[in-house]
Amino acid sequence: MRLRPLTFPDWPAVHTFARLDEVCRYQPWGPNTPEQTRTYVREAAAAWQQRPHTRYAYAVTADDTVIGTADLHLRPDRQAEIGYLISPQHWGRGIATAAARQLITTAFEDHDIHRVYATCDPRNIGSARVLTKLGMRHEGRMRENMLIRDGWRDSDLYAVLHHEWTTR
Repeated sequence: MRLRPLTFPDWPAVHTFARLDEVCRYQPWGPNTPEQTRTYVREAAAAWQQRPHTRYAYAVTADDTVIGTADLHLRPDRQAEIGYLISPQHWGRGIATAAARQLITTAFEDHDIHRVYATCDPRNIGSARVLTKLGMRHEGRMRENMLIRDGWRDSDLYAVLHHEWTTR
């Protein structure tokens, strides 16, 4: 598994999983149409050229095949948010954990970030497991903070501080 910048030609590969119900079950978007995926990838790829640079959108690859996406968003006050999406055929193999670990390392080592956080739907046991494996602490639950297809969802908040990451 490796991360590389997401580019517009990646959109068909991203669409193979962004169109699936099980991938976007806990998200406010999707299942995507081809045009929605093209728009997402076009904007994510264009973010690499924007200044100041606050969004890093990566393709998660295995054997040069795009099997997921991973995002690092730099926020104010030396904080960053991470997110990841992996094709279901690759779930349970540690790929999301490896991708998220690289995002966190990049945030702390390359961007002088103090705190990295992520959120997930409390029903998304796999994503919660990824975040805890990385040493992120469950900081709490935001109630009904996101509207998705089946109604309002809660979000669990996880975070790790720079000094916790370097001493783990």
